[in-house]
Amino acid sequence: MGTVLGNVVASVKNKNLDGLKLMLVKQTDVSGNAIGKPLVAIDSVDAGEGDRVLLLKEGGSAKMILKRNKMPVNLVIAGVIDTVDLYGWNAPEK
Repeated sequence: MGTVLGNVVASVKNKNLDGLKLMLVKQTDVSGNAIGKPLVAIDSVDAGEGDRVLLLKEGGSAKMILKRNKMPVNLVIAGVIDTVDLYGWNAPEK
């Protein structure tokens, strides 16, 4: 889980990344507290700055979502999170 910080523009990149939207994200816990350093993710759901997102951090599954096998990827935005409900507890919006 994470929060989108903004867009990443790379005019020079691996050709397999052409046409894909890159976003800077911070990983978060369920309460929205930052975990670690910001990372670059490929956006598969048209997320926007400030969106709370579902991150998939595993190369093989990320490639399956994007339907591109020969791509250097290990972090994909796989969904935009509306709410988090954990055993009846709702995580606050950040």
